Amino acid sequence: MPHPPPRHRTISREEAPRPEEQARPPIKGRGTVWAIEHRYSRQGGESYDDGWGTLEQSASEERLPPETTVIEERVKSILSGNDSPDLSFDLSINPYRGCEHGCVYCFARPTHSYLDLSPGLDFETKIIAKVNAAERLREAFASRAYEPTTINIGSATDAYQPIERKLGITRSLIEVMAECAHPFSLVTKSSGIERDLDLVAPMAARGLVAVYVSVTSLDPAIARVLEPRAAAPHRRLKTIEALARAGVPVGVSVSPIIPFINEPEIERVLEAAASAGASSAFGIVLRLPWEVNPIFQRWLDQHFPDRAARVMARVREMRGGRDYKADFGSRMKGEGVWAELLQQRLAKAKKRLGLDRERAVLDVTQFRKPLPRRPDGQTDLFA
Repeated sequence: MPHPPPRHRTISREEAPRPEEQARPPIKGRGTVWAIEHRYSRQGGESYDDGWGTLEQSASEERLPPETTVIEERVKSILSGNDSPDLSFDLSINPYRGCEHGCVYCFARPTHSYLDLSPGLDFETKIIAKVNAAERLREAFASRAYEPTTINIGSATDAYQPIERKLGITRSLIEVMAECAHPFSLVTKSSGIERDLDLVAPMAARGLVAVYVSVTSLDPAIARVLEPRAAAPHRRLKTIEALARAGVPVGVSVSPIIPFINEPEIERVLEAAASAGASSAFGIVLRLPWEVNPIFQRWLDQHFPDRAARVMARVREMRGGRDYKADFGSRMKGEGVWAELLQQRLAKAKKRLGLDRERAVLDVTQFRKPLPRRPDGQTDLFA
């Protein structure tokens, strides 16, 4: 059955960058400079020419790189349920909302809309830190109704983004996991997890941990504009080496797969990961939900104008002629001939490199509820 011709999406006036934003060059260390208004915004502003050269002046003014603001939040709960059949876990924890890595393609960007913040620049400069996450996790584990199941840490935003060095929220969560012998998986594109190997390695020896490192590209130039504040590609490979050497089951995620950008590297990324010690692999095609779509397309025009039209034409080919379809079952893989070819390439490379093992099955039988805490915060050993 022939595919429908590609349909080009028209960006609304609210989605379009203002003239001064359109003219603003990329900022080193940021995925976007566009503070796109979110879909729930009730009011918006529009730049206009007042006859005094205001627009030209604004576009030419030197601007300081936006600083990162960390907003501490005390949450009521920390476990999020998953109802998607596309994912291999039932519960997840995201210690942070927003992510300073600034990955332009991040499917979690639209979640900042719920906070009345921009999924664009705000998502990577206004980070919400769930400072009482470990306390809430302990409470959840202590509940009589709680039944252990594998929990994924960092399913939306990276649990080891830069602020983790200072706050240590992820480490505090792993401490609770270790105390309760609770299994977890973790996805990251940071080397920060190496700092917690003293906790992770002993748990891995008991079948309680699996880690997946995201390696999107081996090309430093692509990685620098695609994921500006994430670890460099060679550093992520060293993290895979460190995890494997410590006995931690480690897989590699070649995600997202972007046609004509990092897609030609699929086999090379898998080869490098296998050489570093990875034992499994998976890949997810580019997803463009909500505000991610105009942000990504503008990024394409800025950094890859020579192939932007080809990239989007191929994306639409995998999405039934649209920019994105969120249907369960196909949203991670796409549909059509080209999506099938991608899956075949992944499968053949994984088999050839020994990366076709099933994801690690973690042991939930060792779980024990946390010991009660005294008013001074110490564990009561004789409860």
